[in-house]
Amino acid sequence: MIEIIAISGSLRAASTNSALVAALAVNAPENCRIEVYDGLGRLPIFNPDDEGERTPPEAAWLIEAVTRADGVIVSCPEYAHGVPGGLKNALDWLVSRDAAVGKPAMLVHASPRSLYARAALSEIMRTMSFALYEEAALEIALLGKKPAEIKAILAEGANREAMREAVRSFAGFIGDER
Repeated sequence: MIEIIAISGSLRAASTNSALVAALAVNAPENCRIEVYDGLGRLPIFNPDDEGERTPPEAAWLIEAVTRADGVIVSCPEYAHGVPGGLKNALDWLVSRDAAVGKPAMLVHASPRSLYARAALSEIMRTMSFALYEEAALEIALLGKKPAEIKAILAEGANREAMREAVRSFAGFIGDER
């Protein structure tokens, strides 16, 4: 079984990115289990003085979850042409750890307009030594949709298959990276 942790970079209750990672978990192929991380808003602001024995419990949980996972999927909105602070903060907690080094990661997108955030997040994750999988891009346009519309779009057969295929392809990449 391939274990994947999925992180939405949004804290909004009606987040399209959170809806997308939740749908990925539901539609994962049989050989994959996707755990959706929902602790982004509970993470304290990263401070290098709080590492080691002083690592806060929520940060320690994230570090352990990423370390334990075979791969990471991130779906991220764009705020002011950049990566939201909450997601960047989560990544900062991983910087001085081995959790990210060589860890397969894939970015998925709920908006075709988040080009600056995509580029910035790719750069951040490469710098952290994630093994970024870029062969198959999954983008399901959910921006501006109401929750009922999002649910219907994510339930469409073609989108469910696209999600399964993206995760299946990513799982193959994970296997190659092991």
